[in-house]
Amino acid sequence: MTDTLTASAATTDATPRFAAAKAASRRLATATSGERDRGLESIAAALLAAAGRVLEANARDLAAAQSAGMAEGLQDRLRLDQQRVARLADAVLQIAALPDPVGEVLRGRTLPNGLRLSQVRVPFGVVGAIYEARPNVTVDITALALKSGNAVVLRGGTAAQHTNGVLVDVIRDALAAAGLPAEAVQSVDDLGRDGAAQLMRARGFVDVLVPRGSAALIDAVVRESTVPVIETGAGVVHVFLDASADERMATEIVVNAKTQRVGVCNALETLLVHRDAAPRLLPAVAEALQRAGVVLHADDEARAVLPDAVPATDADWATEYGSLDLTVGVVDDLDAAVAHIDRFSTHHTESIVTNDLANAERFLAEVDSAVVMVNASPRFSDGGEFGFGAEVGISTQKLHARGPMGLPELTSTKWLVRGDGQTRA
Repeated sequence: MTDTLTASAATTDATPRFAAAKAASRRLATATSGERDRGLESIAAALLAAAGRVLEANARDLAAAQSAGMAEGLQDRLRLDQQRVARLADAVLQIAALPDPVGEVLRGRTLPNGLRLSQVRVPFGVVGAIYEARPNVTVDITALALKSGNAVVLRGGTAAQHTNGVLVDVIRDALAAAGLPAEAVQSVDDLGRDGAAQLMRARGFVDVLVPRGSAALIDAVVRESTVPVIETGAGVVHVFLDASADERMATEIVVNAKTQRVGVCNALETLLVHRDAAPRLLPAVAEALQRAGVVLHADDEARAVLPDAVPATDADWATEYGSLDLTVGVVDDLDAAVAHIDRFSTHHTESIVTNDLANAERFLAEVDSAVVMVNASPRFSDGGEFGFGAEVGISTQKLHARGPMGLPELTSTKWLVRGDGQTRA
């Protein structure tokens, strides 16, 4: 089962919802930090109180996903339990505790004519989000949007429609209880594919749109949207084991990167190994991976060391599996590894395992991805792990935001100019 933009529904004009979000965004933009924080605290408490309703709805979504044959990695993204609901509530509280970006002065000066300039952070206004089978995103994006003074319009996909419906109801009621407009959180899930299409065309109401999901979904949003899009990329993530890599470190990082949670965008999909190190490293790494249930798809050189591996196809190198599958290749050197990554990467996250400082610095400098690591699992490429409380997504583009997006990335800026009657000659 693939949760894309394919659900259908009777056409209904979503413009009133977009207009209500726009009006609510003006109230949020002028709300104090304390007011917005109290709204988030109300949401966290309401999530815990409504956990039974949320889990009942999630069980319905999971049953439908299983019947439709959804991949286990995607089911894991969809699944909630009591602990995960508690973590969602805790993430909301962590976001509430973060510094408020709204009003932060980025720079300023006084001109020779006496005009006083300051550039400050301001909310975007209305943030749209289109995503797949991930009810945690409903809570994370909403909390980040509200903390940064934005309203939000959500399209969470048909696979999570029951879960998201309950979550949105709980969040709206909690906002109203805290004295903030419930209309600041809108959903178009009930409108199916047409709701997504209207959201992508809601220029003038929605200020920015963030897609999160498969490469196909992200590509569709980028191509079809008239609303400005912050592109969060699919994750064809690489780890390169350099000639000097320590066997134990390499094994632990690769196993963690592939198996700690397989359905997420920062999970490992391609392992590259320096030719000089392949006979030394591959047997131990492969044995640990296979014990964890990983199916290896290897090129000819890697299969010389790993004869039981599945032959890799050309398509494997560009595949984000979201499952316990991993492509393995042997490369001549660091230059070849960087060239391979440049060709097949989605520019999300890449890591090198090495004891060579010069090679580590070259990898950091030459690999053109949003997050580049040395001797660390790419699973750390995450807003929560980076200390953002949660993340909107991991942007793989270069304009406005790149890498894990937190609160500052949900703001724009404006210039404030204070004068005393100056006129321009």
